[in-house]
Amino acid sequence: MIERITSAQNPKIKHLLALQEKSRLRREEGLFVVEGRRELEHCLAAGFQLDTLFLCPEICPEFAASVLGTPVADSAAGSAAGRSLPASDVSLRSTPPITSFTVPPLPMPRAARSSAGKDRPARVFHLSKELYAKVAYREGTEGVIAEVRWKERSLDELLTGKDSPLIMVMERVEKPGNLGAVLRSADAAGADGVILCDPLTDLYNPNLIRASIGAIFTVPVVACTSAEAIAWLKANNIRILTAQLQDSAPYYDVDMTCGTALVMGTEATGLTDAWRQAADAHILIPMLGRLDSLNVSVSAAILLYEAVRQRQR
Repeated sequence: MIERITSAQNPKIKHLLALQEKSRLRREEGLFVVEGRRELEHCLAAGFQLDTLFLCPEICPEFAASVLGTPVADSAAGSAAGRSLPASDVSLRSTPPITSFTVPPLPMPRAARSSAGKDRPARVFHLSKELYAKVAYREGTEGVIAEVRWKERSLDELLTGKDSPLIMVMERVEKPGNLGAVLRSADAAGADGVILCDPLTDLYNPNLIRASIGAIFTVPVVACTSAEAIAWLKANNIRILTAQLQDSAPYYDVDMTCGTALVMGTEATGLTDAWRQAADAHILIPMLGRLDSLNVSVSAAILLYEAVRQRQR
């Protein structure tokens, strides 16, 4: 029998909500929350490890059945046991979900690593429809929420053996919505990676994951200091192009066919002097109206697709 959680007082539900809200807890436990089949699919495909899966069978009945295939037991308070996915039951059968769009079956990992450092199968819990509505971060997520293990990435992972990598660098950008939009553009443009320098939000903020619609997993993303990023770019002969108004040339007049890092700062303060001094060239997007700046995510998309245009020419 599979436990069905119906109470918000269940310890697992309290923990799930705390992970959504508290960056410090995410860092301490090395866990973050992913909501939605599409996002979770991209997450697991990128090599992240599933720790705990919450399903709402009333929203995703066929998907839930393909994962568990057994009846559900009601529990108002609930235990923390749940149901484990043994190694022999880790792949989902190809059953289309009853949703507004269809995604392939999720690749379930063989095991997730517990906070105690021991390998154990991922745990699965059933949520009632009413409880799911309370814990879901957004609407339309197909009745799937997961706690996933944090994974650190290094700068060297961004090279992937390419001769002319295209890297997007964002310095001290705070708003998760902007960062998520930049990640979507980086994915669409086929960028080799995104570097977040001195970030003011953690990589696995639920708003960032939501805004990126999973691009946080499809594009390698590394967080580091500006000094570390500059040293790494210089060591790998990647040309640094900083977006700024002073002493700049129009972006379409600057070569982006070689290894290129497009560097942007916040809309309010721009880039720090460290990046301005490290730059190989300064670029700008001509402003023909009365305002003097674009949203940072729009600017990033323009620059990324100029690099695409030049490289396809």
